[in-house]
Amino acid sequence: MVSRAYFFTVLAALSALSPDLCAQPQNVASAPLTVLPVQGNIYAIFGPGGNITVQAGKDGVLLVDTMFEELAPRIAAEIKKLTDRPIRYIIDTHFHPDHVGGNAALAAMGTTGASPIDGGGATIIATDGVVNRMTAQLKDRQAPARNLPNDEYSSATKDLYLNGEAIIVFHEPKAHTDGDSMVFFRRSDVLSTGDIFTPERYPFLDIANGGSVQGEIDALNHILRLTVPARLQEGGTKVVPGHGRLCDEADVVEYREMVTIIRDRIQDLIKSGKTLAQVKAARPSLDYDTRYGSGDAFVEAVYKSLGGK
Repeated sequence: MVSRAYFFTVLAALSALSPDLCAQPQNVASAPLTVLPVQGNIYAIFGPGGNITVQAGKDGVLLVDTMFEELAPRIAAEIKKLTDRPIRYIIDTHFHPDHVGGNAALAAMGTTGASPIDGGGATIIATDGVVNRMTAQLKDRQAPARNLPNDEYSSATKDLYLNGEAIIVFHEPKAHTDGDSMVFFRRSDVLSTGDIFTPERYPFLDIANGGSVQGEIDALNHILRLTVPARLQEGGTKVVPGHGRLCDEADVVEYREMVTIIRDRIQDLIKSGKTLAQVKAARPSLDYDTRYGSGDAFVEAVYKSLGGK
């Protein structure tokens, strides 16, 4: 059973999160960070950006996502409390700045993974979609190339082995974006989902960058195929979401059902010829808004994703 102290520690960490999934909050450098054990040799860092999943062991450290650049020294200090081993791998779940902002700084503090990297530093893994979108951003901003992943993949999966554990990276096309990855730590039985799953907010479907409601549902169903509950549907496989609290399979089931029901309602309204304004007026997310916040942006994204005009 989860202790009250653990519960309130998680709440304190989540209170610092920005209401905008991608926006950088004010005073980000001094915002609180909370590190919690998940299970096996996996930890999670909660803070003012996307959650970071940490695998730490004798071979070194693997990170899933890196939050904002300003937090990199403090994130490194928290990792040092767990192990004196270097950061060897970083896996980017997608390209949004609240998840990749610390790439260059944290990679520079680490050491190479399986493949030699020019100039040294940790190996940064992501889909080719992430690399393409980040490359376009870097050209616009004249940012250093060290921010980019240096080990891209275009297949359905990529696997590696670190700290006595098989790690499988899954590409989830057209979900939150078109370049999403989920990371499964097989021995620890922990799945890190990025922003495909954000249990306290509606999904952010980044339609402009390849996101879609059907891809989102497909990815959530994939999570459910990978996770296994323990007794009475509680516990079992742990799920580290892109933002929000630590979860298990039951939480993902509820979230998948919400997304599917709202998708079906909007689809029916589109079939009856409703415009976007009329769909919003019908409030197809009303019964979920008290739990997930305003559904306006999500409803609009679903409408556009389903081909509404």
